[in-house]
Amino acid sequence: METTLVPQTYQACIEACQDCAVACDACANACLSEQDVQMMVRCIQLDRDCARMCYTAVSFMASGSPFAKQVCDLCAQLCDACAEECEKHADHMDHCRQCAEVCRRCAEACRGMGRILA
Repeated sequence: METTLVPQTYQACIEACQDCAVACDACANACLSEQDVQMMVRCIQLDRDCARMCYTAVSFMASGSPFAKQVCDLCAQLCDACAEECEKHADHMDHCRQCAEVCRRCAEACRGMGRILA
């Protein structure tokens, strides 16, 4: 769904951030249902942080904030950290595998925004 009020330059990154936020929220919820929740604490924390950062990045881009570049840079860092943690569990947890993939795509989109907005 294209948002006509947002500059086209931001559209792909906004969509990547929205997808990532949803994937991270879903992954955190799925992690809470795992048998060994203690083992998943770091993953859940990063999922939640990443989702919040992605939603924040969407907001900054949608408003055309002059700080969008910095927010996108931080978002890419959080997405990378979340993907790295999820990849530790990806062999036996499909939700973590999927989340890691979406986080990697979002990190790349955010780094691309950082270059565009530089």
